[in-house]
Amino acid sequence: MGPTGLWASLGVVFTAGLTGLFCHYVLGFGLVESMLLGAVVGSTDYASVSNILVSKNLNLKYNTASLLEIESGSNDPTAYTMTMVFLAILTGSDLSVPVLIFRQVFFGGLVGFSVGYLCLAVVRKYKFNEDGLFVVFIAALMLGVYGMSKLIGGNGFLALYIAGIILGNNEYVGKKEVVFFYDGLSHLVQIMLFFLLGLLSNPRNIFHALPLGLAIMAFMTLVARPLSVLGLMAPFRLKKNQLALISLAGIRGAAAIAFAIMAVNTGAGLDIDLFHIVFAICLFSLLIQGSLMAWATKVLKMFDPNDTVLKTFNYYQDKSKLGFIQTRVTDQSMFVGMKIKDLKMVFNFIIAKIERDGKTIIPRGETVLKEGDIIVMGGESHFDQSGQSLLEIKLAPCHAWVGERIKDLDIGENELIVMLQTAQGGVEIPRGDTVLQVDDRVVLLQGEKLQEAIDHESGQ
Repeated sequence: MGPTGLWASLGVVFTAGLTGLFCHYVLGFGLVESMLLGAVVGSTDYASVSNILVSKNLNLKYNTASLLEIESGSNDPTAYTMTMVFLAILTGSDLSVPVLIFRQVFFGGLVGFSVGYLCLAVVRKYKFNEDGLFVVFIAALMLGVYGMSKLIGGNGFLALYIAGIILGNNEYVGKKEVVFFYDGLSHLVQIMLFFLLGLLSNPRNIFHALPLGLAIMAFMTLVARPLSVLGLMAPFRLKKNQLALISLAGIRGAAAIAFAIMAVNTGAGLDIDLFHIVFAICLFSLLIQGSLMAWATKVLKMFDPNDTVLKTFNYYQDKSKLGFIQTRVTDQSMFVGMKIKDLKMVFNFIIAKIERDGKTIIPRGETVLKEGDIIVMGGESHFDQSGQSLLEIKLAPCHAWVGERIKDLDIGENELIVMLQTAQGGVEIPRGDTVLQVDDRVVLLQGEKLQEAIDHESGQ
């Protein structure tokens, strides 16, 4: 088990256990309630950690950014399982704790892996051509994975996380629209969560919980998490400055608040104001630890100017205006045998990489292009503000264009076929000799408005 696996499992257990003992022996809470509180706040918040790393562009040495993101994104199932265990004890359930833990982990993992890989096979084999259909499919999958896991006694959060890891770390058609959709959905859920916080919170209770929240947050930051990190990471011989930054990065957030709401709604008899204490802990954690991350990175000399928290072509393409296109060098191409520096490209794009025989080649001026090379070019994506210049036509069996070559079609001078999607879902560059088939989708650029604008500017 690697360091991230230990942080996401035993790290949560140790941090929650130490926090529970502190609450019991120092603050005087009941033992089971103290352990429940430790379990609720035991996991770190992925959204907060990831947002701080990306927004501050904290390129950390020794792959620390990746380790923190994986740890914070995968430790919620452990915290959830511990929360369920202590809730079962508080409510007097006769369910065996070892059996509960086994069912949560085993069935949650089983559903996550099996449905994740099954879904991956489905999305690679079948094409979801209708707009928005793929997003609906992924949403149904998300609900199905959680429901199936809960139905057989598994950890629904663990199942969802594993399925998400499988789908998120593989490439397939339609992934980009899913990324945009769930980015927006995550913001909506955060708005709903904070609205729910407002409904459940009492200003007076929050004020009374602030000293307890600050004390618990300080203990977790200065004692519980550092001890857990040092103890579990000793076999991996990490750098001292790396361990110090990892200890500081244990930021609590939305997951802890959600678990607190769940615990309060179970009806378990609690002698402490669990919800408002957890809210105060998260508030101080975000304000203090979150604010110190950038400063601590510089003080501990953990900033790496040669690394980046943004790793892949797909990240930039999915998250920014940067777009990538690819073209294959055929045996008849004029580019065969040419050097990159001799291509004389005058447009605002760059050759980002070359794929040759399954390997990635970094393009240099002296790089010679060969037959079969796949050239990946990057540039700024175009956004059509009018949204009216493209027309998509699906060719029915009776359509006049079926069986015709593109160069023989009777289309206007200000019209151009810019893309062709075949019935099998593939995308082809339209050429004069391309023959159109039944169920092909033809994308037509209509330039009447552009021509009218040119005529108007010239005074015609």
